[in-house]
Amino acid sequence: MCRQLFERYRFARRLASAASSAILVAGLCSCQTSGMSDITGALGDKAEASSAADPRHDVEVYGDRFRANPKDADAALQYGKALRAEGQRAQAVAVLEKATIADPSNKALLAGYGRALADNGDFQEAFDVLSRAHSPDNPDWRILSAQGAALDQLGRYDEAQQYYASALRIAPDEPSVLSNLGLSYVLSKDLPKAEEILRRANSHAGADPRVRLNLALVVGLQGRLAEAENIVKAGRPPEEAAANVTYLRRLLSRKDNAHADARIPMASAGQAD
Repeated sequence: MCRQLFERYRFARRLASAASSAILVAGLCSCQTSGMSDITGALGDKAEASSAADPRHDVEVYGDRFRANPKDADAALQYGKALRAEGQRAQAVAVLEKATIADPSNKALLAGYGRALADNGDFQEAFDVLSRAHSPDNPDWRILSAQGAALDQLGRYDEAQQYYASALRIAPDEPSVLSNLGLSYVLSKDLPKAEEILRRANSHAGADPRVRLNLALVVGLQGRLAEAENIVKAGRPPEEAAANVTYLRRLLSRKDNAHADARIPMASAGQAD
């Protein structure tokens, strides 16, 4: 595998959340071309996905609550989630930074602030803030996984994998953590190991559908295109299966275009709130 491809992968797992397990706020129910092409990173969780079903409404409602009472921690957290869902990442950081200054010992606020920082690409600061949100005497696998995702973005793959291992000791075989771990092996250029881990993640009934896409990409990158196509077609209606295959082929074709700026998106089902 050429060096350039893996350099693209370093940017591919842009965090859509800095938490530690499960689903992008933009959420999808399949690997369809509709809505899939812009996914570039780790995700929020299922609870966040449902609460952000109408993020514009949430921005208005929780924004009003937060402005009326900046010390309302729940309003700050929900406002930050809605802003992230709307793509207003810098604004989410500003809101949650203000909230944590007002209540610096609030672990939930710190975790939300860390997620927003990672979402905004501030990975080192995100890792530091998430460390403050984590208590060794009451470990949280979600935060550990989020810290691993931030470390991956900093190129510290071995350290990231240790964080995922710690998360898995608390939540064995949690598919979102396995997904992040699998993508960490992609970033560290170990495609066979990445495939092994992503297969484990994909075997769980509760795994996010994007795990299947990531698995297919890893299989395809190892030259097994027919097998990769079968993975994204499995169990899908004919029209959707065809769309999935078209999308997969488009992603895989990018590795052969040395002049293309497009990056192969790896959608991690690994961030939870």
